[in-house]
Amino acid sequence: MAEERGMIEPYVPHQVSSVEEKRIVSYGTSSYGYDIRCSTEFKIFTNINAAVVDPKAFDASSFIEFHGEVCIIPPNSFVLARTIEYFRIPRNVLTLCVGKSTYARCGIIVNVTPFEPEWEGHATLEFSNTTPLPAKIYANEGVAQVIFFESEEECEISYKDRKGKYQGQTGVTLPRT
Repeated sequence: MAEERGMIEPYVPHQVSSVEEKRIVSYGTSSYGYDIRCSTEFKIFTNINAAVVDPKAFDASSFIEFHGEVCIIPPNSFVLARTIEYFRIPRNVLTLCVGKSTYARCGIIVNVTPFEPEWEGHATLEFSNTTPLPAKIYANEGVAQVIFFESEEECEISYKDRKGKYQGQTGVTLPRT
């Protein structure tokens, strides 16, 4: 379904677990979902400006922009990133996304909100480092699994119909109200 409907670009129709004989955190089509990758674009949370984290009045200076193959998350902090994949969710599909066990077993929690029917864009990823040590995130490798739920009926009002504030997002997208 994903390939036929252009739901995921770029789409990898199989599981990739090594590149040029180098082991990586797997990505691509899995048994019942799709393992998404993290891009090289990151926003690292910093308290250097002593701002208050307020979702209604978010201060973008709370982040430092970083591009690279590996991102270091400070202890007890978090990083925002985005998927390599661009998603186009059909009107009769809803997704849930969960972190991969490789990261979870290192104390790194991946959070992604559901992709609602007719949402499209690059997903913004949140990585929380729950440990007292710095933690690494690897770009261009798997970070989470998207699980797709298909309904026999289309939803009454889609994300697109509601003119959702994150529709068509590209890049790492900060909170909007």
